Amino acid sequence: MEVAQIAPLLSQTLSPDSNAVRTASEALDRLSLRPEFPFSLLSIAAGGENQGQKVAAATYLKNFTRRSINDDGTLSKVSKEFKEQLLQALLQVEPVVLKVLVEAFRIIVVAEFVKQNSWPELVPDLLSAIQNSNLISNGADWRWNTINALTVLHALLRPFQYFLNPKVAKEPVPPQLELIAKEILVPLLALFHHLVEKALATHDRTEMEMEKVLLTICKCIYFAVRSYMPSTLAPLLPSFCRDLIGILGSLSFDCAVTLEDGYTMRLKTGKRSLLIFCALVTRHRKCSDKLMPDIINCVLNVVKYSKNISELDFLSERIVSLAFDVISRVLETGPGWRLVSPHFTFLLDSAIFPALVMNEKDISEWEEDADEFIRKNLPSDLDEISGWREDLFTARKSSMNLLGVISMSKGPPMGTSSNGPSASSKRKKGEKNKRHNQHRYMGELFVLPFLSKFPIPSDANASQTRIINDYFGVLMAYGGLQDFLREQGSGYVTTIIRTRVLPLYTLSVNLPYLVATANWILGELATCLPEEMSADVYSSLLKALAMPDKGDTSCYPVRVSAAGAIAALLENDYAPPEWLPLLEGVIGRISNEDEESSILFQLLSSVVEAGDETVAVHIPYIVSSLVGAISKWIPANLEPWPQVVERGFAALAVMVQCWENIVPEELEQNESSEKWTSGRATIGGAFSALLQRAWLSTVYQLDKEGEASAPPSCIDDSSKLLLSIMHSVTGSNMLLEFKVSELLLVWADLIADWNAWEESEDLSVFDCIKEVVNLHSKYGLKNFLVRQMPSPPAPPVPQRSIIEAIGVFVSEAILQYPSATWRACSCVHVLLHVPSYSFETDGVKQSLAIAFSRAAFSHFREIQSKPSSLWKPLLLAISSCYLSYPDMVEGILEKGENGGFAIWASALGFLLTSSFESRLSATSEIKLVVMALAQVVERLLGLEKPSGVLLHDCFNSLLEASVRLKEVQEEDEDDGQAEDDDDDDDDDVDDEESEDDDEESEAEEHEETEEEFLDRYAKAAVALENGIVIEEGDEEDQDQETELGSLEEVDQKRVVFSLIEKHHQVLIQGQALPLQLISSFVNAYPEFSLFFQQSSLKALSLTLLISQHLRYVLIHTDISRSSICANLSTSIIANLRRALNLHHRRSAPISQPPSSPICVDLSTSIIIDLQFYSIHHFRSAISTNHHLRSVSQGCSFQ
Repeated sequence: MEVAQIAPLLSQTLSPDSNAVRTASEALDRLSLRPEFPFSLLSIAAGGENQGQKVAAATYLKNFTRRSINDDGTLSKVSKEFKEQLLQALLQVEPVVLKVLVEAFRIIVVAEFVKQNSWPELVPDLLSAIQNSNLISNGADWRWNTINALTVLHALLRPFQYFLNPKVAKEPVPPQLELIAKEILVPLLALFHHLVEKALATHDRTEMEMEKVLLTICKCIYFAVRSYMPSTLAPLLPSFCRDLIGILGSLSFDCAVTLEDGYTMRLKTGKRSLLIFCALVTRHRKCSDKLMPDIINCVLNVVKYSKNISELDFLSERIVSLAFDVISRVLETGPGWRLVSPHFTFLLDSAIFPALVMNEKDISEWEEDADEFIRKNLPSDLDEISGWREDLFTARKSSMNLLGVISMSKGPPMGTSSNGPSASSKRKKGEKNKRHNQHRYMGELFVLPFLSKFPIPSDANASQTRIINDYFGVLMAYGGLQDFLREQGSGYVTTIIRTRVLPLYTLSVNLPYLVATANWILGELATCLPEEMSADVYSSLLKALAMPDKGDTSCYPVRVSAAGAIAALLENDYAPPEWLPLLEGVIGRISNEDEESSILFQLLSSVVEAGDETVAVHIPYIVSSLVGAISKWIPANLEPWPQVVERGFAALAVMVQCWENIVPEELEQNESSEKWTSGRATIGGAFSALLQRAWLSTVYQLDKEGEASAPPSCIDDSSKLLLSIMHSVTGSNMLLEFKVSELLLVWADLIADWNAWEESEDLSVFDCIKEVVNLHSKYGLKNFLVRQMPSPPAPPVPQRSIIEAIGVFVSEAILQYPSATWRACSCVHVLLHVPSYSFETDGVKQSLAIAFSRAAFSHFREIQSKPSSLWKPLLLAISSCYLSYPDMVEGILEKGENGGFAIWASALGFLLTSSFESRLSATSEIKLVVMALAQVVERLLGLEKPSGVLLHDCFNSLLEASVRLKEVQEEDEDDGQAEDDDDDDDDDVDDEESEDDDEESEAEEHEETEEEFLDRYAKAAVALENGIVIEEGDEEDQDQETELGSLEEVDQKRVVFSLIEKHHQVLIQGQALPLQLISSFVNAYPEFSLFFQQSSLKALSLTLLISQHLRYVLIHTDISRSSICANLSTSIIANLRRALNLHHRRSAPISQPPSSPICVDLSTSIIIDLQFYSIHHFRSAISTNHHLRSVSQGCSFQ
């Protein structure tokens, strides 16, 4: 292929003309089928006309390589020649092209070298390239660029930063990594040491290329040791770490330093050095324990610059943050206390606290970007304090984390009593255990006393900036002490809050910076607040929530943090004395400020959830107040809704759920019932107005332009509001008033075209679907089954009706999303059987059945290899479709897979067996199976040559299902009678469970070791790969009721009776049925006994005949054992004869069925497999004789 043919197309892809880009891309896609295509791209990337063309070639090659990856992660055959040319191109291209081209190299490396270990030339070739590069080769005859070669090495090592085989608990070092370390990294460390000495010797300047080499080597070592430890690297770590310490010591955190490019690289190398220290301390203790003293001394020299934090750039602050993290990790190790505790005073006074004190940067962020200030300084996701965290990033967060680790560390043991041995001998029993707890937390011994020396601001000293700034640091420090304070109990927390936090709310001077931080502290400590303290805290927070702006100083962070703290307080079961003032205060502050209103909507949701029934009486008023405010924020075009609208809808959804929860109790009283009905109508009207504003006005506006659509936002919450509207409908006039049909049309179209539900389990949609069907059954909805033609001037094109659009959504849910399968399949029964379809609308039902059966069978085929709980909803959904249109569904099953109809019918019978975990248990489910199996048997009997095995199995399953249905119906009756007795015992059970919970909570929690953690995750990885872990939805989804609608009126017993009556000659007398099954079925349905008398007699007589013949064979085969065998066979025959006589006596009055089963343990295999009249092998006879003996002993006699 001519390179000149591809190069212009690549240049054309950079054109601003979208049509030109599309044409060029299509042409390139066609050319990509040729084998020489990747070679041409590589040639252009290395030597194109201009940089844009080179980057375009490298980008297309990267994407082309990614598309070549197979499903199993392997790569289509890559020739040795191409890999050699790729490596050569990487070693010489310019940096901007290298950055893109190396991604294509990494894809090939993962597939070829890492997973298959099939690129043996790579390491030797790369080693040669590094040795012959410009910065390393001593002579002038160098071919390659050192930076490029190290960048390739960096890409080669990147996959090894994580464990490659999660199924192995203790995975050894991969041989590829050992090879790279031995051949390349070990020699590089010698070069690294030489370059570090050279770099440190030049104090006043930096060389860009040398700094890049140092940084890249550090990155390579980091990837090599982050998870594994190559054996050849371990001995070199002390020397390497000393070099890293030297680099860190050369850094300057003086704000006056100008960040030239070379020094920026030095800072990045310092950051990477600290990441290596973190990895060594975390993963490789055997190698790092001896290095920890030097590491600690090094990072102590870094953290002292936290006093300049307000003047440091981001990269320098990140280095200080990582230095704090290194200390935290060391302190979590065994020797950590010995190494770090001598420096506690220095750390707290000169490093940690200066990082917490408020500075000019904080004030600037407060004024310019309040949300950023809140995110960085008042985080709601602080999580637990730990030395192993990797998500802190700022010096303040890292210092708070270190302070928390220090406070939770145990100090030296307390002094023992001086009373001597006589006193110790008189110690009470149990004091021995107390002596082990005499180590006190450093938070009590050291941190809190340090913080107590800073005075709390008052009206007298509030003007002193130093006091305000320092106390901001004190409050931030309390945030880092959360775990310690929770360990100390409520007394500690009460004292600190009452003396060091709450007084800030009583000052006459405005201190918003401190009040916002105090709010945050109260919210974080809400879980350990004593009950008597919560009222005072709530009162202070309510005051902060209403704090207005003070001149030029915004109090937005104060109000936001107060809202979060109040929500935390309510979530921890605090109930305000009055809910209405809180509700009015929150609603009153919802204004035109989007950000603040968004937070207030979240608080409102928390208030309603916590208040529940107490708040429910105010919900109609609240809803009416909020709808207007939310409507103002809804955009008039198709743009996605802003966050404030989404949170507003979420708050309304919470309110309507709370309102619906009070229905059962309120309806018991007539007066309350009328009030509740009126409130429901108010809520329904408000929601209708809101959804009309959100959907219908947008649709009407777009109709003028020839389109009709609405923004697909808040589908789940909108469904809840729509559900509430339908619940409030009490007559046809309200359907028109609330424009229910119009809203449902838009909603159905939205869910039909909506794919975002795959990422979040929006289950309210399914509840809404069922309610739509019920509402149509009551009042008849316009456009439900058939949609009216649009009015002129719109073209007369038929559009989807409500149920058709819903059908599209349900089909996709069944096909695409396992966790939604249960609810989607439950909607199948509702949509097919509940609505009344006329002759004109039967085509709609037919199209639904086709779509549902195709989707359900397609999903079933994916999981049919191993029975799972998802079998049940899928098979039952197909059953509903089959009952509606048998021939059509059978054709779909056969088209989906050869023998698909038999596969479905057999699997349906398997649902009845004890082997299936989610065995059928609901009456409606079993009734549906009975009717479906009866239809299947009828269908098989209608064939010219019915399949004997399938017919036999399906008829057996039909009898089993009928018996099971009778049992479940009787169990339901018994359960109904026993409900009252169970209710009386509930209180006692609850008390016992609560006592058990208390005992469990008192038990010491087991701390998982590293070995246990790795072993647990290895087992989980194996289970995941074997397909054991299948996303099947929540357990509550599996309790979905199967609504049969019109099928409820079908008498399944009459259906089965008619089938057996019509075909009993083939079904019973022509089949060898298990006697146990016959007995159980006749006991359950005595009226069927007439059809099964002959079958039972025939089976029993055949068994007797076999036993008599066996006796003859056994006696005449071996004289030495003839007497034993004769006695054995005689006893079997006697038992069988008595059973046969008993059967004849009971069968005399045909109208009376047997009162007890005959030969309940008789195996069907004996009847079927032993139908012969001569046995010629002694072993077979003996085996059969013993089997028949066990069978005869199982016969029941009276």
